[in-house]
Amino acid sequence: MLEHRLLPAADKNSKRLLVMMHGLGDSLAGYLWMPEVLRLPWLNYVLPNAPDDYYGGYAWFDIYGDIAPGVHRSRALVFELLDHLRAQGWPTEQTVIGGFSQGGLMALEVGLRYPHRFAGVMSISGLVCEPDKLIQELSPVAREQRVLATHGTFDAVLPFAVTKRQIRHLINAGVNIAWHEFPKEHTIAGEEEIRLIRDFITAGFGDGHSG
Repeated sequence: MLEHRLLPAADKNSKRLLVMMHGLGDSLAGYLWMPEVLRLPWLNYVLPNAPDDYYGGYAWFDIYGDIAPGVHRSRALVFELLDHLRAQGWPTEQTVIGGFSQGGLMALEVGLRYPHRFAGVMSISGLVCEPDKLIQELSPVAREQRVLATHGTFDAVLPFAVTKRQIRHLINAGVNIAWHEFPKEHTIAGEEEIRLIRDFITAGFGDGHSG
């Protein structure tokens, strides 16, 4: 089981959940700021650590050489975490899965293959692993998923043009992706992008109230 931390909502009756996956070399501690910044009192958070040590932080997959084996291994671990959360009373349809950079790639990898519908799937500044294979292996509910993908036009870590081409390929295959470009580097673009994330999460629950 992936190491993870639950940050409970202010609304103790809410089962609405964001599973947020960090990027390369980071950890769950890198996203402890989210509840204060998103200001969604009905939202619970589960923050997992990726499985591999990486210079004081963690990685979801090896960036050197073929990334696919590590991605597939981590996908199985996130599936295990999601199954555990379902068994603990956290419905997938009330769960948003998201991530930044490597975590964003994992959000698409998991969100479009997991057999249950999410409230939303978010990839922030992330690539797509093997887009053609992903399209071939889409879950039965993948085209029903709401997906948000963002990327920075000045991203020097993960090239903007590559991500845009990959996302367009998924869109052309019928995946429901809202694509947003920001004049940013490899980061989250301040309040403008936070507002987009907040609105996307809220829209996944319709009324924005706990339930």
